This record gives sequence, structure tokens and C-alpha cells, in this order.
Amino acid sequence: MRVRNESSDGFTLIELLVVIAIIAVLLRLVFPVFQGVQDRAKKVQAKNDLTQIVTAVNAFYTEYGRYPVDSTITTDAGATFGAGSTSSQALFDTLRGKSTTLNTRQIVFISPPEDSTQPTPKGKIGSDGQFHDPWGTAYVVRMDANYDNNVDNAYTDGSAGGDSSNSYALRIGVIAWSLGKDGSKAPSFKNSDDVISWQ
Repeated sequence: MRVRNESSDGFTLIELLVVIAIIAVLLRLVFPVFQGVQDRAKKVQAKNDLTQIVTAVNAFYTEYGRYPVDSTITTDAGATFGAGSTSSQALFDTLRGKSTTLNTRQIVFISPPEDSTQPTPKGKIGSDGQFHDPWGTAYVVRMDANYDNNVDNAYTDGSAGGDSSNSYALRIGVIAWSLGKDGSKAPSFKNSDDVISWQ
């Protein structure tokens, strides 16, 4: 009697290793593309948030005839809130109708998502009361506190526009910006990852 040797229909170890190596190479090629798409989506989200912030501050101005800052603040630098400046909690409490000190009618001008379980949630108001960008850093907001129809530009080298005769000041009442993925303000807006409301 002869024993018949049947061939196996499975993969050999070498074939499996080759397939795994090919998948690893493909993932290495696709990951940077995916990360780039994700970064662009975060920048778009930041730009939308900044537009909402500026719209909310301007709506407050339209309603009350003043910006949502204490009357003792008389400089644009003093009316700068967020990362690297005074906390923006009071500003967002006012714009969200949670504080009646300046917003006596408790009008809700902005209503971003909130996560009070985290101090710096991405794209939400955190337990610190500040509105954070998609990377987890508080948005920065600056208003025309001296009412001279100019706001000091965050970038005084001209890289983000403005009037060159006046430290590149912007002829608008409020600006807002995100420090971007690296979480720090670049000395120049050009070639930085910062996101701004005025361009």
C-alpha cells in the first residue's frame, strides 16, 4: 500500500513574512499623507472657531456698544486673553451668558462644546474656562480696548498684513489666533503653523 503525500493549501512562513513586510511599507507610505490630511482638518476647525469668536465679540459690541472687557482696560495689550496672556475664562463666561457683569441680559453669543473633566480639551471649553484649539492650547483674543479703530497685530513684522505706518495694526475691532500644532507663537506668521482670524 502506498501513502499519498498531499500538498498543503496554506501559506508558508516566508510568504506570510513577505506579506507583512509589504503591508508595513504601505502603511509607512500612507501614514504621512493621513497625518497631513488630519493637520489640514484641524487648521480648518481652528479657522472656523476663530471666526465664531470674532463674530461673537462683534455681536456683543453691537448689542452693548462696547467690547466685553472691563472698562479699566484701555490698551489692546491689556485686552488680550488666552495662551500667554490673561486667562480668557471671564471673556468666554461673558460671551456664553454665564456672567452678568458685562452681559447683563445674559445673551448667548457663542456656544462652543464643553468638557469640564479636562483642563485643556481639544476644540472645547475646558475646566479652566478657556476655549482651546484642536491641539489643546487656548485661543488668543485681542480687542480694540482704546477704541481707536486699530488692533495691534500679533505679528509686527508685516507677515500677517496690516498698516505698516502703525506697527502693522489692523483696522478692525477684534482679532483672534491659534498657536497651531507647536503651541507657541512664531516670530513671523509666514511659514508658521499659526492660524489667524484676519486673513
